[in-house]
Amino acid sequence: MGNPSSFSSGMASNSVTSSALNVQASTPAQKRALSYASTIKQLFDEIQSSKMPADRILANYFREHKKHGSKDRKVIRESLFSLFRWWGWFQRLGDQQISAVYFASLSASALLEAHAWQDIANAWHELSQSPIDYQQAQALTVESLDDKLALIQYLFPATEFKAQDLLPDWFWQVCPVDAAQQTQLIDAMSSRPPIWGRAQGITSQDAAAQLQALGIEASYGHYFSDAINLGSKSMNLNEITLYKDGNIEIQDLASQVIGQICAPEPDAHWWDACSGAGGKTLQLRSLMLAKAADNQTSSAGSIISSDIRSNALEELMKRAQRAHFNGISVARWKSDALPVPADHFDGVLVDAPCSCTGTWRRNPDMRWLDGVEAVADKAALQLDILSRSSRAVKAGGVLVYATCSLSPLENQDVVTAFLQQHPEFTLTPIRHPFTGEQTEMLTVWPFEANSDGMFVARMLRSK
Repeated sequence: MGNPSSFSSGMASNSVTSSALNVQASTPAQKRALSYASTIKQLFDEIQSSKMPADRILANYFREHKKHGSKDRKVIRESLFSLFRWWGWFQRLGDQQISAVYFASLSASALLEAHAWQDIANAWHELSQSPIDYQQAQALTVESLDDKLALIQYLFPATEFKAQDLLPDWFWQVCPVDAAQQTQLIDAMSSRPPIWGRAQGITSQDAAAQLQALGIEASYGHYFSDAINLGSKSMNLNEITLYKDGNIEIQDLASQVIGQICAPEPDAHWWDACSGAGGKTLQLRSLMLAKAADNQTSSAGSIISSDIRSNALEELMKRAQRAHFNGISVARWKSDALPVPADHFDGVLVDAPCSCTGTWRRNPDMRWLDGVEAVADKAALQLDILSRSSRAVKAGGVLVYATCSLSPLENQDVVTAFLQQHPEFTLTPIRHPFTGEQTEMLTVWPFEANSDGMFVARMLRSK
């Protein structure tokens, strides 16, 4: 695994100044570029030292530094995430002079992702004192993964790069994939997925039309009737009436697969055993209500949501209230004992805690902050949660196990171990919503529908 602290080796602290980067800016563009670089470096080091998610560190920083305008925030945010996205290549440059490597990496990431601030990227290139012609590098195509590999090789001809470097070595040990899938997975992990959402209490066509009127690149008709693609541009949801009124919820397309496989009936009683802040609870209730409306009946169903964190359940209820959803209640896990009745529910969803390797497209920092233990240490806990939660399923009921991991250790192996211990449960076939293939246990790969990665298995209790 690469160590992101290579950029800061030899520095006395995480606080980065222009002098710490050991360069002299001589033009206005270089001075702006140096200011951005110092801020990005400070954030990069803080993420590495604290092991906290980059989006949380970034949110805290912007909250404390109101001076940055929208352009500044965009340059800082996108450049920071780009460094992590391409860190598998940049870490190979660590034996060279630190500040030169850092500026060259910033400039290279801007070229790899065709960022709009090419004047700043050019200044970073100048500050790195690289002999490579920047305009010639800028003219190279960067559409495919092969294009990007050719670009990085052009920028740093003395270093050998491979596409496989973009994910840590340990990942391939716990997530073996064939050569064709490996290339597709690396390609997907090297780009950001769009923002996905769901329409609630409104058609996706109407929701998309209203969002388009606000200048948001929204589209519908993506596999599920309520799914909406909101494009890749950042937006302030609290300024969007549809969101404030509960008519749209942000939920990745791969995550939406889970609710679709649960397929709750309008009069069913479900337990979301690991609900978090309630994204899938809201989806289950939305599906119940939509099916009731289609059948011109009322929904008598209900959902109980559980988590060990009271603040997550409070947020869930706020979201349910915003969506004007009834039929949702909470029951916090306070011990190993079930917080709900046993043998009671038509369906139980266990969206288990996991390594979250399937979300690495959105969180490229985590692939370098985590180690193999993030995957290897989870199976025992996941099996325990699944086993305990299964007691709440009544005879003839459904048990759904899901993670946002791509590793069989957290997915197929956990389900297989559970079925060996609980013969009253059997797998039911699943149709892959993106490929149409039938499978017993489904892995949604990020490259299949431009989404995150996800795993799900659906089981039926016979007695």
